[in-house]
Amino acid sequence: MARPLRIEFPGAIYHVTSRGNARLTIYKDDQDRQSFLGTLADVIDRHHWLCHAYCLMNNHYHLVVETPDGNLSKGMRQLNGVYTQRFNRRHGTVGHVFQGRFKAILVERDTYLLELCRYVVLNPVRTATVPSAERWRWSSYRATAGLEKPAGFLTIDWVLGQLGRHRFQAQRRYREFVRAGLGRPSPWNDLRGRSMLGGDDFLKEMKPFLQGKMTLREISRAERFADRPALAKVLSAEKFENKKGRDRAIRQAHVSYGYSLIEIARQLGLHYTTISKIVNQNRS
Repeated sequence: MARPLRIEFPGAIYHVTSRGNARLTIYKDDQDRQSFLGTLADVIDRHHWLCHAYCLMNNHYHLVVETPDGNLSKGMRQLNGVYTQRFNRRHGTVGHVFQGRFKAILVERDTYLLELCRYVVLNPVRTATVPSAERWRWSSYRATAGLEKPAGFLTIDWVLGQLGRHRFQAQRRYREFVRAGLGRPSPWNDLRGRSMLGGDDFLKEMKPFLQGKMTLREISRAERFADRPALAKVLSAEKFENKKGRDRAIRQAHVSYGYSLIEIARQLGLHYTTISKIVNQNRS
Protein backbone atom coordinates (compact mmCIF):
# COMPACT_ATOMS: atom_id res chain seq x y z
CA MET A 1 0.00 0.00 0.00
CA ALA A 2 1.34 3.44 -0.95
CA ARG A 3 2.29 5.68 1.94
CA PRO A 4 0.53 9.06 1.81
CA LEU A 5 2.60 12.18 1.38
CA ARG A 6 2.93 14.14 4.63
CA ILE A 7 3.99 17.78 4.47
CA GLU A 8 4.14 19.32 7.93
CA PHE A 9 5.29 22.79 8.99
CA PRO A 10 4.20 25.39 11.55
CA GLY A 11 0.94 27.02 10.51
CA ALA A 12 -0.07 24.36 7.98
CA ILE A 13 -3.79 23.87 7.37
CA TYR A 14 -5.37 20.56 6.41
CA HIS A 15 -8.59 18.91 5.47
CA VAL A 16 -8.36 15.56 7.28
CA THR A 17 -10.52 12.47 6.84
CA SER A 18 -10.41 8.97 8.25
CA ARG A 19 -12.79 6.13 7.36
CA GLY A 20 -14.01 3.06 9.15
CA ASN A 21 -12.22 -0.24 8.64
CA ALA A 22 -13.91 -2.14 5.79
CA ARG A 23 -16.19 0.91 5.51
CA LEU A 24 -17.92 -0.03 8.76
CA THR A 25 -19.41 2.56 11.09
CA ILE A 26 -17.04 4.26 13.52
CA TYR A 27 -19.86 5.59 15.73
CA LYS A 28 -22.56 3.18 16.88
CA ASP A 29 -24.49 5.83 18.76
CA ASP A 30 -24.35 9.38 20.10
CA GLN A 31 -22.26 8.31 23.07
CA ASP A 32 -19.54 7.25 20.63
CA ARG A 33 -19.78 10.60 18.90
CA GLN A 34 -19.41 12.41 22.21
CA SER A 35 -16.43 10.21 23.04
CA PHE A 36 -14.79 11.11 19.74
CA LEU A 37 -15.34 14.84 20.26
CA GLY A 38 -13.90 14.54 23.76
CA THR A 39 -10.83 12.84 22.33
CA LEU A 40 -10.57 15.53 19.66
CA ALA A 41 -10.74 18.23 22.32
CA ASP A 42 -7.85 16.58 24.19
CA VAL A 43 -5.76 16.42 21.00
CA ILE A 44 -6.42 20.04 20.14
CA ASP A 45 -5.45 21.13 23.64
CA ARG A 46 -2.32 19.00 23.84
CA HIS A 47 -0.99 19.76 20.36
CA HIS A 48 -2.20 23.38 20.15
CA TRP A 49 -4.29 22.84 17.05
CA LEU A 50 -6.99 25.15 15.75
CA CYS A 51 -10.13 23.40 14.51
CA HIS A 52 -12.02 25.57 12.02
CA ALA A 53 -14.68 23.01 11.07
CA TYR A 54 -15.66 19.38 11.63
CA CYS A 55 -18.33 16.89 10.68
CA LEU A 56 -18.90 13.38 12.01
CA MET A 57 -20.61 11.06 9.55
CA ASN A 58 -21.50 7.43 10.24
CA ASN A 59 -18.40 5.72 8.84
CA HIS A 60 -15.95 8.61 8.55
CA TYR A 61 -15.21 12.11 9.77
CA HIS A 62 -13.99 15.42 8.33
CA LEU A 63 -11.77 17.95 10.10
CA VAL A 64 -10.35 21.28 9.00
CA VAL A 65 -7.42 21.92 11.31
CA GLU A 66 -4.53 24.34 11.56
CA THR A 67 -1.28 23.20 13.20
CA PRO A 68 0.75 26.11 14.61
CA ASP A 69 3.43 23.66 15.75
CA GLY A 70 3.55 21.59 12.55
CA ASN A 71 2.56 18.35 14.30
CA LEU A 72 -0.36 16.85 12.38
CA SER A 73 0.85 13.25 12.43
CA LYS A 74 1.49 13.23 16.18
CA GLY A 75 -1.97 14.56 16.88
CA MET A 76 -3.64 12.15 14.49
CA ARG A 77 -1.95 9.17 16.09
CA GLN A 78 -3.42 10.25 19.40
CA LEU A 79 -6.86 10.99 17.96
CA ASN A 80 -7.41 7.74 16.08
CA GLY A 81 -5.46 5.62 18.56
CA VAL A 82 -7.16 6.80 21.74
CA TYR A 83 -10.61 6.76 20.16
CA THR A 84 -10.04 3.20 18.94
CA GLN A 85 -9.13 2.12 22.48
CA ARG A 86 -12.23 3.79 23.92
CA PHE A 87 -14.50 2.35 21.22
CA ASN A 88 -13.18 -1.21 21.66
CA ARG A 89 -13.34 -1.01 25.44
CA ARG A 90 -16.93 0.23 25.41
CA HIS A 91 -18.19 -2.29 22.87
CA GLY A 92 -16.06 -5.25 23.92
CA THR A 93 -14.35 -5.48 20.53
CA VAL A 94 -10.75 -5.71 19.36
CA GLY A 95 -8.80 -4.64 16.29
CA HIS A 96 -8.86 -1.67 13.98
CA VAL A 97 -11.67 0.87 13.93
CA PHE A 98 -10.17 2.98 11.14
CA GLN A 99 -9.14 1.87 7.67
CA GLY A 100 -5.42 2.34 7.09
CA ARG A 101 -3.84 5.76 7.32
CA PHE A 102 -5.71 9.04 7.61
CA LYS A 103 -5.91 11.28 4.54
CA ALA A 104 -4.74 14.88 4.78
CA ILE A 105 -5.01 17.56 2.10
CA LEU A 106 -2.77 20.60 2.55
CA VAL A 107 -4.89 23.74 2.10
CA GLU A 108 -4.06 27.32 1.08
CA ARG A 109 -5.72 29.64 3.58
CA ASP A 110 -6.65 32.62 1.41
CA THR A 111 -8.03 30.65 -1.53
CA TYR A 112 -9.67 27.53 -0.13
CA LEU A 113 -10.02 27.52 3.66
CA LEU A 114 -13.42 29.21 3.82
CA GLU A 115 -14.75 27.09 0.97
CA LEU A 116 -13.63 23.88 2.68
CA CYS A 117 -15.25 24.90 5.97
CA ARG A 118 -18.51 25.18 4.03
CA TYR A 119 -17.96 21.93 2.14
CA VAL A 120 -17.38 19.98 5.35
CA VAL A 121 -20.59 21.00 7.12
CA LEU A 122 -22.65 20.32 3.98
CA ASN A 123 -21.69 16.64 3.86
CA PRO A 124 -24.82 15.40 5.67
CA VAL A 125 -26.97 17.38 3.24
CA ARG A 126 -25.17 16.08 0.15
CA THR A 127 -25.69 12.51 1.33
CA ALA A 128 -29.39 13.22 2.04
CA THR A 129 -28.87 12.35 5.70
CA VAL A 130 -30.63 15.58 6.68
CA PRO A 131 -32.44 18.27 4.66
CA SER A 132 -30.28 21.14 5.93
CA ALA A 133 -26.98 21.65 7.74
CA GLU A 134 -28.68 22.97 10.86
CA ARG A 135 -30.46 19.65 11.31
CA TRP A 136 -27.19 17.74 11.84
CA ARG A 137 -25.98 17.93 15.44
CA TRP A 138 -22.57 16.46 14.78
CA SER A 139 -20.85 19.21 12.84
CA SER A 140 -19.50 22.68 13.55
CA TYR A 141 -22.28 24.34 11.56
CA ARG A 142 -24.72 25.11 14.38
CA ALA A 143 -22.05 26.64 16.59
CA THR A 144 -20.55 28.75 13.81
CA ALA A 145 -24.02 29.86 12.70
CA GLY A 146 -24.87 31.07 16.20
CA LEU A 147 -27.52 28.41 16.85
CA GLU A 148 -25.71 26.94 19.86
CA LYS A 149 -22.71 27.62 22.07
CA PRO A 150 -19.43 26.58 20.42
CA ALA A 151 -17.49 23.71 21.92
CA GLY A 152 -14.32 24.83 23.65
CA PHE A 153 -12.10 23.21 21.02
CA LEU A 154 -13.76 24.92 18.03
CA THR A 155 -12.29 28.09 16.53
CA ILE A 156 -14.95 30.16 14.75
CA ASP A 157 -13.39 33.61 14.74
CA TRP A 158 -11.48 33.23 11.48
CA VAL A 159 -14.47 31.91 9.51
CA LEU A 160 -16.84 34.57 10.80
CA GLY A 161 -14.19 37.24 10.35
CA GLN A 162 -14.25 36.59 6.59
CA LEU A 163 -17.97 37.35 6.47
CA GLY A 164 -18.47 40.43 8.61
CA ARG A 165 -17.04 42.67 11.31
CA HIS A 166 -19.88 42.13 13.76
CA ARG A 167 -20.71 38.68 15.12
CA PHE A 168 -24.48 38.73 14.48
CA GLN A 169 -24.03 39.98 10.92
CA ALA A 170 -21.26 37.48 10.21
CA GLN A 171 -23.35 34.56 11.50
CA ARG A 172 -26.27 35.56 9.29
CA ARG A 173 -23.96 35.76 6.27
CA TYR A 174 -22.43 32.41 7.23
CA ARG A 175 -25.86 30.76 7.16
CA GLU A 176 -26.48 32.26 3.71
CA PHE A 177 -23.00 31.28 2.55
CA VAL A 178 -23.49 27.65 3.54
CA ARG A 179 -26.92 27.42 1.90
CA ALA A 180 -25.45 28.78 -1.33
CA GLY A 181 -22.76 26.10 -1.28
CA LEU A 182 -25.03 23.31 -2.46
CA GLY A 183 -24.95 24.70 -5.98
CA ARG A 184 -21.19 25.15 -6.07
CA PRO A 185 -18.65 22.85 -7.79
CA SER A 186 -16.68 20.60 -5.50
CA PRO A 187 -13.37 22.12 -4.32
CA TRP A 188 -11.76 18.75 -5.06
CA ASN A 189 -11.95 19.60 -8.76
CA ASP A 190 -8.90 21.81 -8.08
CA LEU A 191 -6.94 19.22 -6.12
CA ARG A 192 -3.27 19.00 -7.10
CA GLY A 193 -1.48 15.69 -6.79
CA ARG A 194 -4.17 14.32 -4.45
CA SER A 195 -2.48 16.18 -1.61
CA MET A 196 -2.66 19.96 -2.11
CA LEU A 197 -5.40 22.51 -2.63
CA GLY A 198 -4.04 25.89 -3.63
CA GLY A 199 -2.97 28.19 -6.44
CA ASP A 200 0.29 28.20 -8.39
CA ASP A 201 2.03 30.55 -5.94
CA PHE A 202 1.08 28.29 -3.03
CA LEU A 203 2.48 25.26 -4.83
CA LYS A 204 5.75 27.13 -5.41
CA GLU A 205 5.94 27.88 -1.69
CA MET A 206 5.43 24.19 -0.92
CA LYS A 207 8.10 23.02 -3.36
CA PRO A 208 10.94 22.97 -0.79
CA PHE A 209 8.89 20.55 1.32
CA LEU A 210 8.73 18.16 -1.63
CA GLN A 211 12.48 18.03 -2.08
CA GLY A 212 13.75 14.52 -1.49
CA LYS A 213 10.30 12.98 -1.89
CA MET A 214 10.42 12.61 -5.67
CA THR A 215 12.23 9.29 -5.39
CA LEU A 216 10.21 7.76 -2.54
CA ARG A 217 8.43 4.96 -4.38
CA GLU A 218 6.18 4.11 -1.43
CA ILE A 219 4.52 7.51 -1.99
CA SER A 220 2.20 7.57 -4.97
CA ARG A 221 3.42 9.17 -8.19
CA ALA A 222 0.67 11.80 -8.12
CA GLU A 223 1.66 12.96 -4.63
CA ARG A 224 5.41 12.94 -5.32
CA PHE A 225 4.77 15.37 -8.18
CA ALA A 226 2.13 17.41 -6.36
CA ASP A 227 3.63 20.74 -7.44
CA ARG A 228 3.72 19.87 -11.15
CA PRO A 229 1.90 22.08 -13.68
CA ALA A 230 -1.36 20.89 -15.19
CA LEU A 231 -0.92 18.36 -18.00
CA ALA A 232 -2.83 20.56 -20.43
CA LYS A 233 -0.30 23.33 -19.79
CA VAL A 234 2.70 21.02 -20.31
CA LEU A 235 1.22 19.70 -23.54
CA SER A 236 -0.09 23.00 -24.83
CA ALA A 237 -0.35 22.97 -28.64
CA GLU A 238 1.40 26.35 -28.65
CA LYS A 239 4.63 24.55 -27.68
CA PHE A 240 4.39 22.13 -30.58
CA GLU A 241 6.40 23.99 -33.21
CA ASN A 242 7.00 20.67 -34.90
CA LYS A 243 6.98 16.94 -34.22
CA LYS A 244 10.25 17.14 -32.29
CA GLY A 245 8.80 19.85 -30.09
CA ARG A 246 5.77 17.69 -29.38
CA ASP A 247 7.96 14.72 -28.51
CA ARG A 248 10.06 16.83 -26.13
CA ALA A 249 6.89 17.98 -24.37
CA ILE A 250 5.67 14.38 -24.09
CA ARG A 251 8.95 13.27 -22.52
CA GLN A 252 8.93 16.23 -20.15
CA ALA A 253 5.39 15.38 -19.05
CA HIS A 254 6.38 11.79 -18.28
CA VAL A 255 9.93 12.09 -16.95
CA SER A 256 10.03 15.54 -15.34
CA TYR A 257 6.44 15.76 -14.09
CA GLY A 258 5.51 12.13 -13.52
CA TYR A 259 2.41 11.92 -15.72
CA SER A 260 1.61 8.39 -16.80
CA LEU A 261 1.74 7.32 -20.44
CA ILE A 262 -2.02 6.72 -20.36
CA GLU A 263 -2.71 10.23 -19.01
CA ILE A 264 -0.58 11.75 -21.77
CA ALA A 265 -2.25 9.61 -24.44
CA ARG A 266 -5.70 10.69 -23.31
CA GLN A 267 -4.71 14.35 -23.23
CA LEU A 268 -3.40 14.24 -26.82
CA GLY A 269 -5.95 11.80 -28.21
CA LEU A 270 -3.20 9.36 -29.17
CA HIS A 271 -2.81 5.65 -28.51
CA TYR A 272 -0.85 4.51 -25.46
CA THR A 273 1.66 2.61 -27.59
CA THR A 274 2.40 5.74 -29.62
CA ILE A 275 3.29 7.65 -26.46
CA SER A 276 5.37 4.72 -25.22
CA LYS A 277 7.40 4.66 -28.45
CA ILE A 278 8.00 8.41 -28.29
CA VAL A 279 9.22 8.24 -24.68
CA ASN A 280 11.49 5.26 -25.37
CA GLN A 281 12.92 6.79 -28.55
CA ASN A 282 13.83 9.93 -26.70
CA ARG A 283 15.66 7.89 -24.10
CA SER A 284 18.03 6.49 -26.68
